[in-house]
Amino acid sequence: MDGFDPMASFGEETAAIYDDEPRGDEAAAVAFLERLAPPPGPALELAVGTGRIALPLAARGVRVDGVDQSAAMVARLRAKPGGNAIGVTMGDFADVPVEGRYPLVYLVFNTIFNLLTQDDQVRCFANVAEHLTDDGSFVVEAAVPSSLYRLRDDQYVDAEAVGVAEVTLDVGRFDPVTQLLDETHVVLAPEGVRLYPIVTRYAWPSELDLMARLAGLRLTQRWGGWEGEPFTGASRLHVSVYGR
Repeated sequence: MDGFDPMASFGEETAAIYDDEPRGDEAAAVAFLERLAPPPGPALELAVGTGRIALPLAARGVRVDGVDQSAAMVARLRAKPGGNAIGVTMGDFADVPVEGRYPLVYLVFNTIFNLLTQDDQVRCFANVAEHLTDDGSFVVEAAVPSSLYRLRDDQYVDAEAVGVAEVTLDVGRFDPVTQLLDETHVVLAPEGVRLYPIVTRYAWPSELDLMARLAGLRLTQRWGGWEGEPFTGASRLHVSVYGR
């Protein structure tokens, strides 16, 4: 996407609305993660953002640290009850720029795809491996690229929301060679048009498994969701757990 700025895509405007529509899977995700790092933890969330998962996990007695490069998103985290208890390191989460080792490191909601090259995704796995305890787990939640099969000529326009005063469209174009999805959420309203662009690099679960092997890790569990649903050919997302 010409002129795309990854930092701007999670800036003030995005941070202000990021929590407006909860996904609804927070409780299940927190329960799943807590089983892998029982209190007191610690756990490390890469791209901790506004604390959608970190805060409820910390409320259950797990010490949660985070990494993020968006000051606007972290400011939203800090403004929430308990937000100051989350230790956040500002920086590129692929570098895992923290000290120490953790029994749990996790990435949720397609965040691994925010790294826009295969090299960056491989680097993330390698750096996570250096920060895992010997029996530690690296959890990745991500969509399965087959969810892109709705594409026609490698592009789509979907109506996300249609209201009397506002319409939201999701516009995307996929490059199967680079595995990059250029996507913009377009909000049409009487006061004007607002654009929320984002670029992601999709990878199949098998590609992520190979990245793990390169880092000295292996797949130990894979589910079709946080509730422990079986992972099948019809699954639209996967929750994968890697360990030594």
